[in-house]
Amino acid sequence: MVSITVIGTGYVGLVSGACLADFGNTVTCVDNNPEKIEALKGGKIPIYEPGLDIVVDRNTKAGRLMFTTDLAGSVKKNSVAFIAVGTPPADNGSADLRFVEQVAREIGAAMDSYLVVVDKSTVPIGTAHKVSLWIKEELAKRDLDIPFDVVSNPEFLREGSAVQDFTHPDRVVIGSDSDSARKIMKDIYRSLYLNDTPYIETNLESAEMIKYASNAFLALKITFINEIANLCEKVGANVQDVAKAVGRDGRIGSKFLHPGPGYGGSCFPKDTQAMAKIGRDFDSPLSLVETTIAANERQRLKMTDKIEAGFGGPGSLVGKTIAILGMAFKQDTDDMRDSPAITICEGLVKRGAKLRVWDPGAMKEAAWRLDAIKGSIFFAKGEYDAIEGAGALVILTPWNQFRNLDLVKIKELLTLPLFFDLRNIYKREEVEEAGLQYFSVGR
Repeated sequence: MVSITVIGTGYVGLVSGACLADFGNTVTCVDNNPEKIEALKGGKIPIYEPGLDIVVDRNTKAGRLMFTTDLAGSVKKNSVAFIAVGTPPADNGSADLRFVEQVAREIGAAMDSYLVVVDKSTVPIGTAHKVSLWIKEELAKRDLDIPFDVVSNPEFLREGSAVQDFTHPDRVVIGSDSDSARKIMKDIYRSLYLNDTPYIETNLESAEMIKYASNAFLALKITFINEIANLCEKVGANVQDVAKAVGRDGRIGSKFLHPGPGYGGSCFPKDTQAMAKIGRDFDSPLSLVETTIAANERQRLKMTDKIEAGFGGPGSLVGKTIAILGMAFKQDTDDMRDSPAITICEGLVKRGAKLRVWDPGAMKEAAWRLDAIKGSIFFAKGEYDAIEGAGALVILTPWNQFRNLDLVKIKELLTLPLFFDLRNIYKREEVEEAGLQYFSVGR
């Protein structure tokens, strides 16, 4: 058992802290937001993540998981400190490290014995050395020379399945130059080690690169199948058949070969931009990543064009009402960060449409993310409430409850029989059998 401080109770910090406690460690989660900490102490989870509430409740009751605003006190009593704060994109596309620096300096100002400091946040290559420098500067101000090690231990969590991803990972990456720090990290993840989870032990720079390279490749894979889908529409091919056959190749794999309106969320857009910036900074441009970013933006715009074309072409959206099902960038999350839905909704309104929107998890976030066009939006109370009186239905997020809608009822509620399935979750024949005109991606 290792005593751990996890600094930051956002998506990565809270999932990591709860799951590390579930591994048998003693974990104190720290945040500088008193309201959030009080809510967590009361069992209220601030993010939508299936199963997380159960893990938090179990470990809080067992005394392995605690919450506090006292960073200094937690750092002094624990032997490991995970940095899990946000690294939002700066104006130039690079990762903004101001929160990481702030925490590193607070650690240096508080620690009084050997400490392993773990970068859990997604950070650019070279950040671990910066963290080490910031801590040393704060120790120097106190005229102290306390030993510590910095480890890069990137997360690979998918929103909507983060608990499963943390407790059953494909690999655990440990970047460190210290044998003692590596041993402590293995103790932390001991339960995974016993389950034969692969460990990748490497240096700091490689560990930091692994995270960016992984996300960039997955973003590229999504963008590739989207571009293949667009071509399939032109030549009369079915992208789902193409993706199924391509994915059967063991060298390629079937995951992330599902066409749609483009990737979004908290990781892929931010991390591809940051990696492209790193390439430019080191005079080693990543042309594939740069192209992926541009192609993903085009894909979102193509979806707006597709909807307008379905109505009849340029100018046909003026005065039309469209039902939108799905605001979150993917199902099983309330996260709308860089969601394709934002671009598409803004594009439809700009072309004269009014919207009726519904999402099972993201309605609260949608209210402020779509503030710029709120005068043209009705926030519905359910799927059929959104559809009633609209001229078309557009599915943007493949929530399970959207996969088995009453198509006959939809036909009755719509004023025009237009059904845009931008996630390919329906079969053309079943939609057309209900009297609806069907539009999909790549079929």
